Amino acid sequence: MRRLARLWFIVFTVLRFGLDEVALRGLRQPWVRALVRVVTVGRRFDEPRGVRLRQALERLGPLFVKFGQVLSTRRDLVPPDLADELAKLQDRVPPFPAVQARGLVEHALGRSVDEIFEHFEAEPVASASIAQVHFARLREGVTRGATAGREVAVKVLRPGMLSAIESDLELLHTLARWVERLSADGRRLRPREVVAEFDMHLHDELDLVREAANATQLRRNMQDLDLVLVPEMIWDLCTPTVIVMERMHGVPIGQVQRLHEAGVDFKKLARDGVTIFFTQVFRDGFFHADMHPGNIQVSLAPQTFGRYIALDFGIIGTLTERDKDYLAQNFIAFFRRDYKRVAELHVESGWVPASTRVDALESAIRAVCEPQFERPLKDISLGQVLLRLFQTSRRFNVEIQPQLVLLQKTLLNIEGLGRELDPDLDLWTTAKPFLERWMSQQVGWRAWLERLKAEAPRYAQLLPELPRLAHQALQRAPERDSPVLLALLAEQRRTNRLLTGLAWAALGFLLGMALTRAWLGG
Repeated sequence: MRRLARLWFIVFTVLRFGLDEVALRGLRQPWVRALVRVVTVGRRFDEPRGVRLRQALERLGPLFVKFGQVLSTRRDLVPPDLADELAKLQDRVPPFPAVQARGLVEHALGRSVDEIFEHFEAEPVASASIAQVHFARLREGVTRGATAGREVAVKVLRPGMLSAIESDLELLHTLARWVERLSADGRRLRPREVVAEFDMHLHDELDLVREAANATQLRRNMQDLDLVLVPEMIWDLCTPTVIVMERMHGVPIGQVQRLHEAGVDFKKLARDGVTIFFTQVFRDGFFHADMHPGNIQVSLAPQTFGRYIALDFGIIGTLTERDKDYLAQNFIAFFRRDYKRVAELHVESGWVPASTRVDALESAIRAVCEPQFERPLKDISLGQVLLRLFQTSRRFNVEIQPQLVLLQKTLLNIEGLGRELDPDLDLWTTAKPFLERWMSQQVGWRAWLERLKAEAPRYAQLLPELPRLAHQALQRAPERDSPVLLALLAEQRRTNRLLTGLAWAALGFLLGMALTRAWLGG
């Protein structure tokens, strides 16, 4: 009955805000247009369709708000006017009562609030759809190394969140299946995988221990960069529903006037933001994927003046080595205006059919990207570039990669942040040296040594077993085209190449030593 009531509420909201009219008007068949006239009888909609969609999502609750935020980054799925309006969705909701927050903290940590904290602020400093945050001060000795009065932030998960979203997620999965079956672009846009990606990240946000682990990993990755601060987690006080972390003191990056008055160098701040983003993406493959202004502050403390402060680690993006290599090569090809290489990469990766004409795809990409170069950031909209690329991709049946949705969203956030900090920042020129340096590390001799070092234990274990494995494979599958035999032969060839390389390296080293001794002796 609860699910039925929820479904009725959703249908009522759709009809109230005229979303049925929005969906049907996008179809061009004559009978559909006639149906639109029928379903809109007695209803008048004065607001634009984007405003109505945004208001409906806000009315339907946190899950739909978050899905609207994701859709705002998928300009291949929604028209520009809808995407622009969805981007205005604010992840701010009224806080739940302080008494309830204290009860949740005590239930999660197994002790009263007064035993753990010297002071616990009843008024939350932030209230979002998933959780809210209270400032507090720890009591001495409550955790290992805790000092009296240490300032912390306590993040409390909203009660009943998991059960509240499960039924809505089922509806989203059903809707995605319908879109894939009924839409001409359904298979290419892969809506079921997009919703599955959203489902996964939403469940990750509901586990605050995972968020604490994300923060710890990001803090470890960024500690040698000296450009961004990440709060330390108090692990003795972290549970799936409540986490306690170091309180960070900074100015929200949206308070531009205050930062100006403090003497912050905005041009450096913009460059540092680009460096942080590309370091997280291409060096670590682990990046903060929710970098809107509400989650970013700037430190004004003398020791860390001008550094970024990152907050809220519920949404983290990850990339495989293959993803990183593909993206880096694409970026470098873009920076060099090598559009043929960009087209070839799309074919090699399997993102477009193998029968695609490379020259036609190259020409289409050139028409999108060439006008954007050598212009300051204030004159470049990455959103518009992505939009035109998505429109181009539709012509060539490019498959949208769900694992890159968060990267696209983060890149758009970086664009907005950079435009606010330094309108004259040239994103392309700033990023190109970083990517070229990264690529040289991936394909140069240093990269070869690192891979050799990483593979050495595996080869040390495999080499003594090769004769036995070869004998067993030959007995089980004598045919030359046996997959097992072919895989074994490929591994053996790879091992032989490695051993040959090592032998030549050793020979070169010994020869060098001999020549050195002869020269010294002479």
